[in-house]
Amino acid sequence: MNTGRLSAFALLALANLMWSGNWILGRALRESFDPIALNFWRWLVALLILAPFAAGAAWQKRAVIRRNAGLLAFLALSGVAAFQSLVYLGLESTTAINAVLINASAPVFIVICSWAVDRERAGWRQIAGMLVSFLGVLVIVCQGEAARLLQLEVHRGDAWILLAMPIWGIYSVLVRRCPPELRGAALTFVLAVIGVAILVPLYFASAPRGPLRWPSEAEAAAVLYVAIAASVLAFIFWNRGVAVVGANAAGFTLPLLPVFGTVLAILVLGESFRGFHGAGFATILAGVLLATWRPRAGATARP
Repeated sequence: MNTGRLSAFALLALANLMWSGNWILGRALRESFDPIALNFWRWLVALLILAPFAAGAAWQKRAVIRRNAGLLAFLALSGVAAFQSLVYLGLESTTAINAVLINASAPVFIVICSWAVDRERAGWRQIAGMLVSFLGVLVIVCQGEAARLLQLEVHRGDAWILLAMPIWGIYSVLVRRCPPELRGAALTFVLAVIGVAILVPLYFASAPRGPLRWPSEAEAAAVLYVAIAASVLAFIFWNRGVAVVGANAAGFTLPLLPVFGTVLAILVLGESFRGFHGAGFATILAGVLLATWRPRAGATARP
């Protein structure tokens, strides 16, 4: 694997690490924020953070932005407004286990969307890697006991999160069509501007009536995390990784998210590391490597 692809997969892995914290906080904040409100404040704060660094670059690329206004508006609608609002809505009424299990289906939807939009077919290595990674997720969520899968309860939130998966698939496929001169922080800034504009009327329509309540220090810190790490940095890393390796290959790194979520639970919540954690992590990593590894071009066997 060349250095460029290796760096891209490192960025994709970091994006999944940051997003795993977002899923945990989204579940933790379900009593404090309405799903639309949490998504609105997340992206408004991200927009304010990005503005000093990216507004100038975006202004210089305003002609490019105008030419691609339709694409950018759709990316903001799908990736910023719709996807995360549906995830937060789902986390109100489903468990974290169900949520990460459903999230592991995202590579399937990315493959389907890649075929539907670009007629890009997944190879046998990608399909096999996807199945192996999904098996690793099952090992974690059932704690190494297959019988636990029969005990999983179906929640209304599961449907919302499942609905979010093809939306993320479409976003991941189409983000690669963004012009190369509009990448990184400038692209994320533009998507945040459009996304916040979409969320503003939804926020005021769903805002609770009555006196405003200031968030606690813990709630404010959580919003700052999802704004800086899960929005600004993770989206920059994901968009860059997709631009290099493509949506299909990038999608096969998404099973890393429940792995990171498990590690964060161990570090933050003090849960113990058990054998099924190691088995699940190794299985998911094997699936990701199987799906994404490419022999170096031109490499030949030595005599």
